[in-house]
Amino acid sequence: MKKKLEGKVAIVTGASKGIGASIAKHMALEGASVVVNYASSKEGADAVVAEIEKAGGKAIAVKADVSKKAEIERLFAQAKKSFGQLDILVNNAGRYEFAPLEAVTEDHFHKLFDLNVLGLILSAQEAVKHFGPDGGNIINISSIVATLAPPNGAVYSATKAAVDAVTKSLAKELGPKQIRVNSINPGMVETEGVIAAGMSEGDFRNKIEADTPLGRIGQPQDIATAAVFFASSDSSWITGETLVIAGGLR
Repeated sequence: MKKKLEGKVAIVTGASKGIGASIAKHMALEGASVVVNYASSKEGADAVVAEIEKAGGKAIAVKADVSKKAEIERLFAQAKKSFGQLDILVNNAGRYEFAPLEAVTEDHFHKLFDLNVLGLILSAQEAVKHFGPDGGNIINISSIVATLAPPNGAVYSATKAAVDAVTKSLAKELGPKQIRVNSINPGMVETEGVIAAGMSEGDFRNKIEADTPLGRIGQPQDIATAAVFFASSDSSWITGETLVIAGGLR
């Protein structure tokens, strides 16, 4: 049976761990050659590449801070040099930080917006230059906080609401070029970041699970399979959509 992403090339930003790593692996299993981008964890990115290659797939790891235009350009040039084309961009890299209003600083604001919003827009801008005549696919990883907007999340929630607006706007702008743009908005997912923040156990998790109709938090593969769907021809008439994947939590 033909794989869903056979012959395609994908860049997944922030793919050394968590949701990004799972998306990279799932896309490779479906036949895509994958560029595993990372900002600091070379070890994590190399492990993702090794796992993909062990399963018979193709992948390379490329370091780049996608809040910086020059590094974005280098990332895309490396992808083109290694695999000859680009078909899919997954904007997964993001900074996850909560702060109560009195603790919000200019630095906190710019750190989050520079990566979560500006970096995503600049990456999309660069992708459009590299997509072929048949178009391409941009998948933005947003968050349920865009609409759920929890306390202490004014800046973080604002970045993700911006991502949803960017998704809809770019879908309209790039549609004539056959470039589809969609967003996935996960609820709480059990990733290294969530575990490190101490949110994967205790009262916070219990409250989320109690409020979630399906009664559990998400796993990275819950998001990865949806990313494969958006990247494939299965969703060829879908663009500008925001898919909330959160076990029914709203």
